[in-house]
Formats: sequence, structure tokens, C-alpha cells
Amino acid sequence: MAFLFLSIATAALAGLLFGFDTAVIAGVTGDLRTVMNLSPGAVGVTVSSALVGTCIGALGAGGPGDRYGSRDCLRVMALLYLISGVGSALAWDWPSLVFFRFIGGLGIGGSSVLAPVYIAEIAPPQRRGALVGLFQMNIVLGILVAYLSNYLVGGLDLGDAEWRWKLAVTAVPSAVFLVLLAFIPNSPRWLAVKGRVAEAATVLRRMGAPAGDMAVRALTAGVGAAGVAQEAGRLSWRRHRRPILLAVGLALFNQFSGINAILYYLNDIFAAAGFGKVSADLQSVAVGATNLAFTGIAMTVIDRAGRRTLLLTGAVGMTLSLAAAALILSGVGSPTYLIWALLGFIASFAFSQGAVIWVYIAEIFPTAVRARGQSLGSATHWLANAFLSGVFPLVATYSKGAPFYLFAAMMAVQFVVVLLFFPETKRVSLEEMAERLET
Repeated sequence: MAFLFLSIATAALAGLLFGFDTAVIAGVTGDLRTVMNLSPGAVGVTVSSALVGTCIGALGAGGPGDRYGSRDCLRVMALLYLISGVGSALAWDWPSLVFFRFIGGLGIGGSSVLAPVYIAEIAPPQRRGALVGLFQMNIVLGILVAYLSNYLVGGLDLGDAEWRWKLAVTAVPSAVFLVLLAFIPNSPRWLAVKGRVAEAATVLRRMGAPAGDMAVRALTAGVGAAGVAQEAGRLSWRRHRRPILLAVGLALFNQFSGINAILYYLNDIFAAAGFGKVSADLQSVAVGATNLAFTGIAMTVIDRAGRRTLLLTGAVGMTLSLAAAALILSGVGSPTYLIWALLGFIASFAFSQGAVIWVYIAEIFPTAVRARGQSLGSATHWLANAFLSGVFPLVATYSKGAPFYLFAAMMAVQFVVVLLFFPETKRVSLEEMAERLET
């Protein structure tokens, strides 16, 4: 059992790099405007360049993940993170910075596909939500570490080189992740589907899986895959349209909550409300801490309350919080209350969408196409993210509250859609869930 948790913890470390690389840019946008003389549009390109890479990484990771296994492909992602961290810190001009941010985006996109798939395939059904949720827990931990790192580096008075040091920190956890991946095995379910039944059984024994549960199901999947390889090995609209629609819908709602656009431009949002640089950095740390705390709370109830219940509860909280932030930024009420509106939003997001998305998408596709299904959902997530993050600074320039009104409306729509169409997946084996959703 210790080997199982070591494998899960290592794969989940991809989430820490995901979160750190996602949020660290919030602490350098102001410096880049000054040092590189960037316009609002150029700042949007700088932020969204990583997201373009993320979209490509997410789209491209599914096929190799199903063919070569999530573990081996995660090693490539770790290397991309390392190259991005070092390269961004040493960037000699704006195009080179954009390029290295793009490389980091490839790692983020690939990780968002491969790590949840790996964890879902080795986790016991009754604890799968919490264990896959460790990936999300590490994402928000990475976000908090990025905000804290930005604050600490910002206090060192490094002048024009400050932004380089903030971006360079990413290289340290990237190197650790790359080393740890050498000590975890391939997923036994993936091994079984590839016909490597003896290896799958060996891994299962090392992980302490009971013979009548995951072991038998994984080996059965391997035998069955041989007879349907031509059909089941391909993600098909005819056979898989229900999980496809669920994955795409959940990914779109996740980004139209505004979460990543808000995290990327958090310092700018506080500055627009009249807060100074140090105050904005400190409040960003408070946002990151709230994100971490409520993700932890969600992890304790996700396998009891269920994924659907969390999504519905969070949609209500996000709608109210985003509407409040929109009003404050539109001049209604004191800017002092903005931090409380944003903390309410972050808490609601972390308890619902943040905790659920990677768990849910990893649960609803059959093993033979799971990485490709995860790739589709993740790519949708990142495409929407790239679009929203690219246009956010332009729209906010004309109306600070307008983006928040849109985000609030979308969360109200999410409540209705989840209530009517989303099935519950808690404590259901991956094989049984695939049978339920397959057309």
C-alpha cells in the first residue's frame, strides 16, 4: 500500500508544477510592462503564449499516453517544465520569453491529461475521488507557492532582474519531479490493456490491491481489449458521445467561471481597485491559501457527497461571489470588499469545479481511450482558458466589471446543466462507469 501512495504522490507532483507555472506569471506582468515596454495586448500574448502550448500539449498527449503509458509520457512533461523554467529566467528578449512560456505550456497541457489518468487507473474505487484529487490539491498548493514565492522574491529588491528570479524558481521542483518518476511503475490497467498481464499482476501485488477487486478487473480489461482493439482503441462519437459531451461541458464551465483569467491577472485586478504592489501580493497569498484550504475540505467529502453535489453547491457560491465582485469593480460599494468577494469565489470554486474536473473526466472514459478522452476534455479547458485570458485585459480596460458579470451568468447556467444532465460517479468502478455511459 505504501508503494501505491508513493506512485500517486509522485504523479500528483505534476499538479504542483502545473499550479506554480500557471500562477507565477501573475507576479511578473507589471514588471514586464515596464522592463519590456509591453502594451496590454502584448501582456495578453505573454500570458496566453503558455496557454497555446497548453492546448497543444493537451491535444497531443492523449495518443502517446494510450500508446506508451502515462508514466513514460510524464517524464517528457517534467523535462519540458525544466527547460521552460531555466529558459524563461534567461530570456534575452520578449519573443524568447514567449517561446519558453510556450514550452512550459506544453508541459502543463500534457500533465493535465496524463497525471489524472495515471492516478485514476491505480486508485481503489472507494477512494478514487480523493486520490485523483491530490492532483488538484497540488495544483492549488503550486498556486499558493507561486504567490508566496513572488511575494518573497519581490521583497529582495532585485530591480529589473526581479521577474527573472520569480520565473527561475520553477526549475527546482521540475528537477525533483523528473527524478522521482524513475521510481514509479506503469499503470497496471494500461499494462493489462496492452496484453502485459504478468507485469500488471506484479504491479498490483506491489500496490497491495485485493485479488478480487482491481486486479481481476484490470486483467479482464486486458483480455477484452484484444477482441475489440480496432473499435475500442479509437475515441468514437458513436460509442463515446455521452462522456465526450460531459467532458467538454465540464471543461468549458470550468474556464467560464473565470478562474484562470482571475488568477493570472490577480495583481492587476487589485491594482485596478486601488491597492498597492505589496498589498496586492499579500492579498494574492490570501487567495492562494483559501484555494488550498477549500480544496482540502473538498477532498474529505468528494467520495461521500459525490462529484455532482459539489458542482451544484459551488455553482451557487460562485454565482453570488462573482456578481458581488462585478458590482464592486463597477463602482457599487467599497473596493475594500473586493478581497472578500474574490475569496468567496475562490472558496466556492475550490470546493466544486477545482476539486471535481480532473477526477470526473478521468472516470468517464473506457481504459483503452481514457488518455484520449482526458486529452479532449483538457484541450477544451485550455482552449477556453487561452481565449479568456487573452481577451481579459482588453475587456477589463474598457469595463473592469464586465468580465465578472459574464462569469457569474455562466455559473448560473452551470447549475442548471449539472442538475439535469450530469450523472454521479462516486464509488463506481471505472469499468462499470464506462459501460453505463457507452452508447
